Amino acid sequence: MDLKAEISRLKKVKNAVILAHNYQVPDVLDVADFIGDSFNLAERGLEVDADIIVFCGVSFMAETAKILTPHKRVLLPSLAAICPMAAMVDVATVRFLKKEHPDAAVVSYVNTTADVKAESDICCTSANAISIVNSLPNKKVIMVPDKHLSAYVAAHTDKEIIAPKGFCYVHSKILPAAVNAAKAEHSNAEILLHPECPAETLAMADQILSTAGMLRYVMDSDNDEFIIGTEEGMIDVLQRNAPTKKFYPVGGVCVQQKKVNLERVYDALNEEKNEIFVDEEVARKAFDAIQRMLKAGRHD
Repeated sequence: MDLKAEISRLKKVKNAVILAHNYQVPDVLDVADFIGDSFNLAERGLEVDADIIVFCGVSFMAETAKILTPHKRVLLPSLAAICPMAAMVDVATVRFLKKEHPDAAVVSYVNTTADVKAESDICCTSANAISIVNSLPNKKVIMVPDKHLSAYVAAHTDKEIIAPKGFCYVHSKILPAAVNAAKAEHSNAEILLHPECPAETLAMADQILSTAGMLRYVMDSDNDEFIIGTEEGMIDVLQRNAPTKKFYPVGGVCVQQKKVNLERVYDALNEEKNEIFVDEEVARKAFDAIQRMLKAGRHD
């Protein structure tokens, strides 16, 4: 069976759209209607006229899409695709931090579960985290879950940042030695790093950008060579959009993202299985936190 052709047929029959995160495998990107970062894709789900959204990513991304589009069915090809960083902070942790710091605002990265978003005052993306934190009247800010993104923000604000010790295991392993080695081999390449990288690595960057920001920057740049510090799947996305440019990865592989494959996309769509549901009250509170971010401006 030609899975790609069959998926294309099923999309038409079921009025479905496939959203694929930048870190997905090439076969999945091939069948996607839209490719992007997690929040870009959730917003795409709002815009498209579809009854079913197949979200090729990890579970918090599908939850966010469901929160923004409660009237649509959201399917996750692999229920085992769970972001370890999102799992590093839970509601109990957020409530404890709020009790310890009652005068602090709570900012949750979009890379969190729905129930953590529901405990938050506002959400942020990697692109707008600094502006979101600086937009708040509070002098103290609880930021969850990523310690590296929090440290990056702390260096660009006068506010006190309180953060747990969560981290992305892929970005945390992007260390200066790897970047130095890539730069030694490709001296003309610009270094583009994701803000989930450790501070000592970010100090080497020419640009610190979200994945969406990396794509925009590459497309607008006169440079032809780039060292890319994020999950290696982003290389394929960049190459698709800028085929004449050269990209050198220093990032690793997100095993969870790679749990989504063509067979699982087909099965989810064919059987309409692995539907994502979010508790109504949790969804309402999480939606409010997301809306506050949108009102403040994404800046990505």
